[in-house]
Parts: sequence; structure tokens; C-alpha cells
Amino acid sequence: MAMTGVLEGQVALVTGGARGIGRAIARKLAGAGADVVVNYYNSHAEAEALCAELRTQGRRAVAVQGSVGIPASVDEMFDALRTHFDRLDIVVSNAASGVLKPVMEMGLKHWRWCLETNALAIDLLAQHAVPMMMNGGRIIAMSSLGAQRAMPNYGFIGASKAALEALVRALAQELGPRGIRVNTVSAGVVDTDAVAYFPNRAELLADFARRTPAGPVLTPDDVAGAVYLLCLPEAAMINGHTLVVDGGFAISG
Repeated sequence: MAMTGVLEGQVALVTGGARGIGRAIARKLAGAGADVVVNYYNSHAEAEALCAELRTQGRRAVAVQGSVGIPASVDEMFDALRTHFDRLDIVVSNAASGVLKPVMEMGLKHWRWCLETNALAIDLLAQHAVPMMMNGGRIIAMSSLGAQRAMPNYGFIGASKAALEALVRALAQELGPRGIRVNTVSAGVVDTDAVAYFPNRAELLADFARRTPAGPVLTPDDVAGAVYLLCLPEAAMINGHTLVVDGGFAISG
């Protein structure tokens, strides 16, 4: 049976949607009634499995491959998307990448890698998505606490996330008159596949658990819930904002 919900009839694109936080976001939006385009880069099997799952809920769901920081690849991604949908209402720029090394060991290729995948992507996505947003829309970028805080081995990624947040503010100002709201969700430490690459993973998780007033564990579903809130009609006057979802970690010293 097809389900209904507050996002019924809307179409959402979630980049990096096959795993982790992206998968939780895709499930949350589909659960609220949206049809979903799941972008992936390497995780083809996971993306197809997620789409099959969402279709059992009565949603239209398609997997589209693409690298979000490469203009030609984003062109191809939207060419494929438009074979299935003629509109977009929600874009979640979740795909991210980077190099976990001290800043003193980084070079130009690392800088470009981080900036193009994590920051340039929001602009490329907006340029393609906005003409498909016929009745306004939502563009939501996923950031992290490293945009505001110094974290070991996270310098270039943190800089790219800070650039991302600045671009969100600029896009919010430019697109607001068109009924398109652009915001950021900045997540605390979530134990996903990405965190497994951190050399200090155990320390990060323990520190987060110790210092977070709202509880020791932040889940992908918690972050997906924040994205969902920004998609609601009631959030129509939230624009250019960074919503921090960390259980209070950042205020705890």
C-alpha cells in the first residue's frame, strides 16, 4: 500500500545516500512520503538494496551514480535523474570525503580533494537542482563540528566544511526570494563507516559520550530527524542557518 505523509508528492535527492547518515535521511524522507533519488559513488549494491526497500513502502526510488565534486559527473547524475523525475523539491548534500592527516603533511591535491567534494558540491548541486524546483524547495548541506573546532587530523576537512557553511549562507540569500530555503545540519560524532577511518575513533566516541548532556550515543536517525524538520512547511522561515545536532556536546567545554 502506498503511504502518505507531509512530504507526499515531493522528490528528494540524497547524495551519498547508500550508507550511514545518508541512508537514514533517505529512509526518513521516504517515510514522510517523498520519492527518493539515492546518489552513490562506489556503493552500488547498497544503493540498489535501499531503493528496493523504499519501493516496498510505495515510494518511487532510483539509484544514481556520480561524484558530487566533479562537474561532468554531476551533469551525468542529473541527466540520469531527469529520466525518472521532472522535478526536485529537496536536495540533501551529504556525500563527503577527505584526507585524515596533520595539516603540515598536506598538499595541494589534498586541498582540492576536500574542497571540491565537500564544498564545491553544494554549488554544483544547486545549479542543477534549482531549475527543477518549480514550487520552491529545500537544499540542506551536511557539515560537522570540525567547521568550528580544531580536531586532530581534520584540518583540511574542517576547512572545507567551514567553506560549505559559508556557501550555504550565500545560497540562502540568493535563492530565498525564489522560495528555496538553504540550510546546514552539523552533526556531532556518529559511529558510522566514515568514523572507522579516524585513527582516534575510540577516543572520539568516548569523549563524545562523556561530554554530551543529552546522552552518550548520537545515531544516524537523530541526524536524519533534523534534516526532516528543515523540510517541513513549518520551517519555511529558517534560511541560512546551521542546525547543530550533537546532544549538547559543543556547549560542554
